[in-house]
Amino acid sequence: MNERKYLKWYQKVAYGSGDMAANCGYALISSFIMFYLTTAVGLDSMIIGSLMMASKLLDGVSDIFFGGLMDRTKSKLGQARPWMLYGQIGVSASLFLIFCIPNTSETMQYAYFFVFYTAYNAVFYTANSIAYAALAAKITKNEQERVQLGSIRFIFATFTTLLISYNTTDLIEYFGGGTKGWRMVALIFALIALAVNTICVLMVKEVPDEETIVSHSENQVHTEKVSFATSLKLLFKNPYYLIILGLYLANYIYSGITQGSAILFMTYYMGDPKLLGTFSLFQLIPVMIILTLTPMLVKKFGSMWKMNLYARIITLLMGVVFIVGAMNKNLPVMLVSTFLRNMAGGPLTGTLNALVAETSDYTWRTQKARIDGVMFSCSSIGVKLGGGIGSAVVGWMLKWGGYDGTAAVQSAQAIDTIFFMYAIMPILFGIVMAVLLYFLKVEQANKEWDAAHSTV
Repeated sequence: MNERKYLKWYQKVAYGSGDMAANCGYALISSFIMFYLTTAVGLDSMIIGSLMMASKLLDGVSDIFFGGLMDRTKSKLGQARPWMLYGQIGVSASLFLIFCIPNTSETMQYAYFFVFYTAYNAVFYTANSIAYAALAAKITKNEQERVQLGSIRFIFATFTTLLISYNTTDLIEYFGGGTKGWRMVALIFALIALAVNTICVLMVKEVPDEETIVSHSENQVHTEKVSFATSLKLLFKNPYYLIILGLYLANYIYSGITQGSAILFMTYYMGDPKLLGTFSLFQLIPVMIILTLTPMLVKKFGSMWKMNLYARIITLLMGVVFIVGAMNKNLPVMLVSTFLRNMAGGPLTGTLNALVAETSDYTWRTQKARIDGVMFSCSSIGVKLGGGIGSAVVGWMLKWGGYDGTAAVQSAQAIDTIFFMYAIMPILFGIVMAVLLYFLKVEQANKEWDAAHSTV
């Protein structure tokens, strides 16, 4: 069933570019929002973290809701592409407005931030990102192409994150610094995201429903529309959905913490905020390299599961080496361990979407129903709820550590707290992810089901 090729090379590239649009906002917010609000606006980190957490609770509810709406959508563009196309308009608008905190009372500033941060995440980014994630399963049924799409999209995401990490602080200064500089930077990235997202949507096409019909036995299994309530029941009957949801959450909580604390780590622990670009380079370039090899590695290891499990062990070892280097402020050791850790962790990011597609196919096999939109909501829930929790943890821990965004010099306790978030917490979450990966044997389950129901 997976031999047919569905995509031209330029369609694969076009699909992958959609993650450039997504990361114009995601990378800017996850890496800089706490820094912007505490330094440029002068707000309290604990209150910001709490507002982020409250917003993400609403966000988590909206993910499955929008996934259900997408599954019941009928249009000339298909099911996923309309949500992706029109959702980006709201994403770009709210991204810009988040960085336009008005000069008014603190209460109004907190309220303003909460409204547009929630609109960005719980409404517009939700609709856009669920559609984009589900699109991988809708434009091809070829497992190898799905792996390629995951790799290509992350290459674009990596490039965008690197671009933002290296240039944001310089661009802010170029446009006059302070809140004015932040507004102009947000506007630029919002417009870039809108343009790239539109190109992505128009360059690919969804496979018609009748082409998803596949025979595993005497009777053909037909894709049928199911209600939202039924979709939820089917979702939680799939044990691999819960595992991969946990994996997404752990991965993006860890990412939210490290991204939110990175600029603080470079500024106050290492003493040079421009090191953020250097560390981003050593984090992202190895991922871009390994993602080009990921399809080959999957073939060599025989499954995504085995490849990712072995790679996770390497990431944990390199994480320990990084801590030792960071304790001594040994920059070469820190950079080399960062490079190797991210090279080992890259294949997981490149195969996450393909693993969700496998998980969705497991429901299709065992329950005779297609719920791609609701199933792929786990990626959006993981990215946003996980990232939101991570960002909230940064705010809460900064407050606990005595961090003061308006101070030029931080206390020893604040610096120790920043060190713990950036250097040590990745190890803790890495262990959790390794355990979850061990139980994520969905590829094997699908093969066993096919073997049991084969007519040959």
